[in-house]
Amino acid sequence: MILKIIGAAGEVTGSSYLIECGASRVLVDCGIFQGKDDDRKNSEPFPFAAGSLDAVLLTHAHMDHSGRIPLLVKEGFKGKVFATLPTLELVKVLWYDSANLMKEEAEWKTKKNSRKGLDPVDPLYSAEHVDQAIRHLSASSYDDRISVAPGVSVRFRDAGHILGSAILEVWLTEDEKEVKVVFSGDLGPQETVMERNPAIITDADYVIMESTYGDRLHRNNAETRDEFRDVFTRVLKNKGKVFIPSFVVDRAQRVLYELSLLKDEGILGETVPIFFDSPMGVKATEIYRKHMNLLSSEIQQYVSEGKDPFSPGKLKYVSSVEDSRAINEVRHGVVVAGSGMVNGGRIVHHLKHGIWDPKNHIVFVGYQARGTLGRRIVEGEKNIRIAGEDVTVKAEIHTINGFSAHADRDDLLAWATNFATSPLFLITHGEPESSLAFSQTLEKAGMKSVVPSPGQEIQLEPNGAAKAVKLPEHPVLLRGEALPSVLTEILTLASGLRESVPAEGDEDILPLLQSTKVLLETARGKLSVKKA
Repeated sequence: MILKIIGAAGEVTGSSYLIECGASRVLVDCGIFQGKDDDRKNSEPFPFAAGSLDAVLLTHAHMDHSGRIPLLVKEGFKGKVFATLPTLELVKVLWYDSANLMKEEAEWKTKKNSRKGLDPVDPLYSAEHVDQAIRHLSASSYDDRISVAPGVSVRFRDAGHILGSAILEVWLTEDEKEVKVVFSGDLGPQETVMERNPAIITDADYVIMESTYGDRLHRNNAETRDEFRDVFTRVLKNKGKVFIPSFVVDRAQRVLYELSLLKDEGILGETVPIFFDSPMGVKATEIYRKHMNLLSSEIQQYVSEGKDPFSPGKLKYVSSVEDSRAINEVRHGVVVAGSGMVNGGRIVHHLKHGIWDPKNHIVFVGYQARGTLGRRIVEGEKNIRIAGEDVTVKAEIHTINGFSAHADRDDLLAWATNFATSPLFLITHGEPESSLAFSQTLEKAGMKSVVPSPGQEIQLEPNGAAKAVKLPEHPVLLRGEALPSVLTEILTLASGLRESVPAEGDEDILPLLQSTKVLLETARGKLSVKKA
């Protein structure tokens, strides 16, 4: 029984894991990469034959977990994609939108290439491949254990992250040995607003666990709402504009709900226009309305009072490109649009026309991956190139992490402490510093933890005893990638060494580690100088 880390190790996107059990091969998630060099990473061949897979298990609909499944089908995948019903309904919306954006981008690049005498550019996949992928979808209910391949069964449990999101309990059986592997997927916070609390799991041999916010805490709901209220109070006072880059699944619905609460409080008047500029977001919102019974008690209480949580004030759904452009002429209002990391979508054009105005505000309500335009804005870049134009950033920037659908460090720890079987935690889906910090948090709490590298293979044995670990060959790296990759490998080696520390007789090892510590401190000093 082998587990191979395909993606989301040392980074937050591209989630994917391969399980081999006897003759069965099952993939958990098949996400798209977002951020630096995403085109190159997404077009790289899969490290397995797509046609050799028996099944795909999908934790939730977000593109960094589901976005390459149409490509997998294009490459010859013939099996089923198992997920909850809301997840399957949401991916249909997301995949078609993705295929359309890829087509437009490929046409634009092809036009540029033709002027240079270069080859045309093909999209990663087309709407026809999405059509084919949809035929492979198979719905599974929460809490039912089902067989997906010989020797492999799974149970989907509510992850509390977005509508339909799931923790996966996976049982592997080979040669009369059984191993249980739990995939956290993306976990929601313990104090939820939109979704229900993450399900409690108490037994596993291995836990593959996300660490997006493994090194930090969110503000609580009261503090977050105070901050959101303060932004809007100031905007209403100076008649500015608020731009909210938002993921159209879950985050947009949360923003609409928070705006509804501001309207109920009388802070957001009936005259303030709110533009939800995302045809895809409108479809996703209808799916949320369809599955209100899966949302939190707070949302259901709001609905029981005869109110719509997703229809604040003077809300206008924007579909056409012409209506979207017309928003640029509006000097005062609220614009909610994708993408959440400003790496595409209509928000890019809205910011191009409004980020230069000091009366305006930009409110980031989600994680900004390294290399994205959103991350650069959050980190304070004052001159950016956006939609082909150099623009000065003068709008006021806000980051409200309390709206995140991700668990923070304490939420992650609270969920992990439910396990009573002392599993080995494999910490993934986080930038290197976040994954290492959370791994150390688990170890301080008395739990076994390791931070794997991309491509790493782990031979699974009962009771979390990884019998053999195969590190990937060092890849050929583009300029700018080497440092993060080497740091990830150092983190992995350090984490593994902690598991091997002898009770005594370490006289020959300690000097080596002390020398390594000095070298790392020197490297940190050089980086500090460069940042300054």
